[in-house]
Amino acid sequence: MESLTNKKCVPCSIGAPTLEPEEIKKYFKSLKGGWKVIDNKKIEKTYKFKDFKEALDFTNKVGKLAEKEGHHPNIHLSWGKVVIEVWTHKIGGLHKNDFILAAKIDEIES
Repeated sequence: MESLTNKKCVPCSIGAPTLEPEEIKKYFKSLKGGWKVIDNKKIEKTYKFKDFKEALDFTNKVGKLAEKEGHHPNIHLSWGKVVIEVWTHKIGGLHKNDFILAAKIDEIES
């Protein structure tokens, strides 16, 4: 399977199908460790940092990436920690775009 980081998020319409559990498993295998699938509706990962500034810097990089991709995660920032939740709000579940964005967020970390 081609790397998800080489793909681009594409606009998704209301009513587009959400991923089936088998598709979720396939894309999930492409992500780095630490991601969790929540109720087959969203994916979530917690990133740890040494202090608030590092967590904020990471949050800003994720925000810049989200704008570039046109796909926006929920970002929870606290001291030394950022929790990212990704799903496609328009369809109320997971889409391939979510895994593309997650893979690209993991690239920021390294």
